[in-house]
Amino acid sequence: EFWDNKEPGLYVDIVSGVPLFCSAHKYDSGSGWPSFYQLINKDEFSFEDDYKLGYKRTEVKSKKSNSHLGHVFTDGPNPTGLRYCINSASLEFIHFKDLEKRGYKKYLYLFTEVSD
Repeated sequence: EFWDNKEPGLYVDIVSGVPLFCSAHKYDSGSGWPSFYQLINKDEFSFEDDYKLGYKRTEVKSKKSNSHLGHVFTDGPNPTGLRYCINSASLEFIHFKDLEKRGYKKYLYLFTEVSD
């Protein structure tokens, strides 16, 4: 649902509402999955080794809800070199214009940093 969304806003955990990713850190990885190179707050995530496909991957989970979000790979763009490939079904998108009324006002700074 969100792999080609180019609107400004936050991607939050669909279960807990915790902000996970900002559209300013989203990019087209060519994978068909919404991909981000940066987290809003690393403390909101947990990471586990995943060998389900016969090789090691790193599973990304939302710490508060323990929901599977996707996987992180080390082939992403600068400045982090990371590619968080995330399942759209695990996310809710909050449009920039709705952030304040939805209780996410404190995250507006993420959008001013990008435009500076």
